[in-house]
Amino acid sequence: MKIILINNFVNSRITTRQLLKDIVFISTGILSAAFGLKGFLLPNGFIDGGVTGISLLIKELTNFSLSILIVVINIPFIILGYFQIDKSFVVKSILAIIGLAITLVFVDYPIITSDKLLVAVFGGFFLGAGIGLSVRGGGVLDGTEVLAIYLSRKTGLSIGDFVLIFNIFIFSTAAYFLSIEVALYSILTYLSASKTMDFIIEGVEEYIGVTIISSHHEKIRMMIIEELGKGVTIYQGRRGFGKHGENPDSTNIIYCVITRLEIGRFQNEILKIDPSAFIVMNSVRDLKGGMIKKRQFKEEQF
Repeated sequence: MKIILINNFVNSRITTRQLLKDIVFISTGILSAAFGLKGFLLPNGFIDGGVTGISLLIKELTNFSLSILIVVINIPFIILGYFQIDKSFVVKSILAIIGLAITLVFVDYPIITSDKLLVAVFGGFFLGAGIGLSVRGGGVLDGTEVLAIYLSRKTGLSIGDFVLIFNIFIFSTAAYFLSIEVALYSILTYLSASKTMDFIIEGVEEYIGVTIISSHHEKIRMMIIEELGKGVTIYQGRRGFGKHGENPDSTNIIYCVITRLEIGRFQNEILKIDPSAFIVMNSVRDLKGGMIKKRQFKEEQF
């Protein structure tokens, strides 16, 4: 009984801590996105991609309230998210979108600049940071990617393909109804926002998953652990077909996660041991647990 109570207390602390982190991320995201909109984009008539871009475009054409447009246009995407993701995502997204709408109405931001290049770059930066922080908090301020996730599961195209097609339509419409110049600056805004969003979501360091197949797997494993201070996972596998034809021998497959800055040294150290090692690298979107950072060995351990 005591163990159960302790486990419940620990789980409750973890849940509360995570909830507070989510609230901070989403709240900061709302303030940043609203600043990007009211301090840069709205006063200069620029738009962005996604649902936010549609809302800005309709606002420019009809002078309708942006706050109402952001809420109304996001509703179908949030409903879709309920079936595609989970209830927690939907609740956080609803609160985030309503929070953004309220902030746009009641919080006054200064107009920072009228320079078009600065507006496009920094308006996109603050808007992208806001969207990225909201995603880190478990919700969204822009429901475009929810639709992209749904459609990617139904077809062979990727999420990025759908987002690109969606935004081409938005910017083409902006070029027709507003001007080509506004559309071009809006594309720059979108690029700035998307890169900032990726940076916020993925973090400062981009992680790379490395798979290594080599007949010298034990030496490579020890080198990674002792010299590079990294953790590894070993898979049991069998060779299939290679340079010398079929080879059904069993082998150990090494998997390790490193940062992009460590790729050069990592490859060099492996190739010193086995110049013919087969190395596969792929980007890792998210990480939890494990040992990624280099271990700090103490002299007394040796």
